[in-house]
Amino acid sequence: MRIALHTRVREDRIEEYEAAHRAVPDELTAAIRAAGVSSWTIWRSGCELFHLLECEDYARLLAELEHLPVNIAWQARMAELLDVVHDYSEDGAAAGLPVVWRL
Repeated sequence: MRIALHTRVREDRIEEYEAAHRAVPDELTAAIRAAGVSSWTIWRSGCELFHLLECEDYARLLAELEHLPVNIAWQARMAELLDVVHDYSEDGAAAGLPVVWRL
């Protein structure tokens, strides 16, 4: 399945956000892949962040990562940098952007 998400980085934290993503912990990327993600891309336009994930089951991904210590630490770090955060709770499974048009 393909999931599009929107988050927002704080204007004064863009450089830190990008630097953090150049050094995502290997343990976290391994856990994301093990939870069924085949790709995850983030684009930035100003402070707006747009994510595109391809995964087997988005709800399962969130459930597997929600209580994982390496993800909890990563999300705490991201919370300092973001105005709009990625929701890893059960409710977050419905947070994907709706498809408006596809070619």
